[in-house]
Amino acid sequence: MSDIEEAGVPAREAAVQFLEAALARRAGLDEVMATPATSRLAPRDRAFARALTMVALRRLGTIDRLLAPKFQRQPPDRVITLLRLGVAQLFWLDVPDHAAVSTMVAIADKTKATRSFKGMVNAILRGLLRDGPPADDPEALAPPWLMSRWQAAWGAADARAIAATIANEPATDLTVRDPAEAAALAEQLDGEVLAGGSIRTPRRGDLAEWPAFDEGRWWVQDAAAAIPVRLLAVKPGETALDLCAAPGGKTLQLAAAGATVIALDRSADRLKRVAENLARTGLAAEVVTADARSWTDERRFDAVLLDAPCSATGTFRRHPDVLWIAAPGDIAKLAVVQSQMLDSAARRLAPGGRLVYCVCSLEPEEGEGQIQAFLGRRPEFALDPIRPGEGGAPEASLSPKGWLRMLPHHMAGGMDGFFAARIVRKA
Repeated sequence: MSDIEEAGVPAREAAVQFLEAALARRAGLDEVMATPATSRLAPRDRAFARALTMVALRRLGTIDRLLAPKFQRQPPDRVITLLRLGVAQLFWLDVPDHAAVSTMVAIADKTKATRSFKGMVNAILRGLLRDGPPADDPEALAPPWLMSRWQAAWGAADARAIAATIANEPATDLTVRDPAEAAALAEQLDGEVLAGGSIRTPRRGDLAEWPAFDEGRWWVQDAAAAIPVRLLAVKPGETALDLCAAPGGKTLQLAAAGATVIALDRSADRLKRVAENLARTGLAAEVVTADARSWTDERRFDAVLLDAPCSATGTFRRHPDVLWIAAPGDIAKLAVVQSQMLDSAARRLAPGGRLVYCVCSLEPEEGEGQIQAFLGRRPEFALDPIRPGEGGAPEASLSPKGWLRMLPHHMAGGMDGFFAARIVRKA
């Protein structure tokens, strides 16, 4: 094994930990990447480990299809992880074939639990290499149960287009504090200004090193996630409530528009990030730790934003692990919570005020179904139809009923999957 290959073993061992954590629980990848052991990795190794993990997650459906016929009996989970990472290197990373195979075999040889399988790892990876790259089949990229749901909800063509975006590494989208600076900042950041005012840049690396970060003139926020606040169209001096506010991108938008903002979330830890972002951008909001369903404050607001907890299946472009840790039963459980939160949000709206409900989910029970049920039980509220192009939403996302169903392929270069609807309280 060459010095270069030997140096790459720690990175691949880290990728084993990353992939297992990502598939074990929601936010597992973020948690393991924040551990001291990960921080001690050389920057090059840490970056490679993350890149390898993300490729394996984005291609997991295809990888597992390739591996399944190779097993006479199911090997231990750790062996499957090694094989998944090996396949990802063979076909989708710029790694020499011998390095992809030999490093995985070397890792298998390091522990008693996997040592007896090192021959299998070697044979399967070399066999797949002889077979050649797999055919490009978008439907293989999504878990079958989700693919079936998307076909039923959006039709075969849109479902296939959604799945095709899973494999693509997204660019970075930014929201600017002052919309008047968008063009100048886009030039500094090697990006382009999208409809609605977001900046999309192909830049990679440490955000803190990017122009204007320290001045707080922008923050990272997917282009789709920035649209719901624009639909509220808050004016300076209006009061605004951001329920489920963490990590704070929408709170920053509301504050930048001149509203007097309350940012509420039940997680004190996640609200720390909101406070940090407010401090960096020089914006202000009252930060409250509470459950949106039981918060006892009696104030009423001109504008309420409810970005409700959801299955997050629309966020797979940056978090492909959500596709593999979600389960069919999650959607029904979350729908109950969303319904309760909608009723709580409605109670906090002043007469004539407006509420935007949104979820980063591709599942209709969490979007369209919630709004239809809410309007059916609350006659004092009405849907305020969204106009074509409003907020920077792609034309294809506008439903005839007046809400937005944003699918990942609706925007060139991709966007998160989102649902958003605007409701007004009758005066």
